[in-house]
Amino acid sequence: MNFSRRFKNYLILFRPWQWAKNLAAFAAIIFTGQLFNAQLFYQVFLAFVVLCLLSSASYIFNDLLDAPFDRRHPLKKQRPLAAGQVTPSEAISLIFILFLAGFSLAVLLGWPFALLMLFFFGLHLAYTLWLKKLVLWDIAAIATSFIIRAFSGELVSGYHLPVWLFFTVVFLALFIAAGKRRGEWVHEGSKTRPALKNYRLTLLDFYLSLFGVSTLLSYSLFTYFAGPQSFANQYFRSLFGLRSYLLMDRKWLMLTIFPVITGIMEYGRLVFHGRPESEQPEKLLAASGTLLGSVFLWGVMIILILYG
Repeated sequence: MNFSRRFKNYLILFRPWQWAKNLAAFAAIIFTGQLFNAQLFYQVFLAFVVLCLLSSASYIFNDLLDAPFDRRHPLKKQRPLAAGQVTPSEAISLIFILFLAGFSLAVLLGWPFALLMLFFFGLHLAYTLWLKKLVLWDIAAIATSFIIRAFSGELVSGYHLPVWLFFTVVFLALFIAAGKRRGEWVHEGSKTRPALKNYRLTLLDFYLSLFGVSTLLSYSLFTYFAGPQSFANQYFRSLFGLRSYLLMDRKWLMLTIFPVITGIMEYGRLVFHGRPESEQPEKLLAASGTLLGSVFLWGVMIILILYG
């Protein structure tokens, strides 16, 4: 096998499209107004790199153990390990290299962060070996992984997410995990993932509705209780003579509720319509212009309101 083909197979094993989940590490500095603090941004970026390295190592471990099941799946059978394009010994070597690189970098960011990353990696291994076979615990493990990503940014920066925003992260993680499980239930059944036999479609629909509403309520409360945004620019403060009445005393973050509503509605629509990408939320995001546009609009609004 030539080098380019081997590199492509390795890259598929790393699943770089799933690294987008690790951007949650930036939440703490974004919502505390520190995004453009160069030192903090650099530290959180290093934390992001650590998360990418360790998560990729865990993905390879998952593919290594799941190869017999993946060969029965119409799409997953094309994964490098399931297709025999990467040998188990190569996969084990990659796991050790990625783990050592990620943990070494984590130690440079401090032992508290390094210990959190050990727990993060251990959680992923436990998920592959055990937790994904247990009903409810599998969804809880997926959600916990998202929460750790957000908390890692707090740990390296020293800035903390507002409490209602933290609850938003929790419920959003559960919402996405429930959608992922529903997609797997619809397209796979229990033949490729035994834990799915303990779920019912109505139960997963209930989870989606519950966590979707909880996400929206938590985020709405965050935007309401967040302090009013201040505008330092004298031009905006004196524009049309409205001064602080228009700009400083309004809860402008509440405007970002609208793209959040659109995003939740679109995600639910795609999952309930049984889109094949619903098994992998990151691919579902790329497959829907409405969902991607909602996330982009929300991000732009957040930056403009908090840093404008």
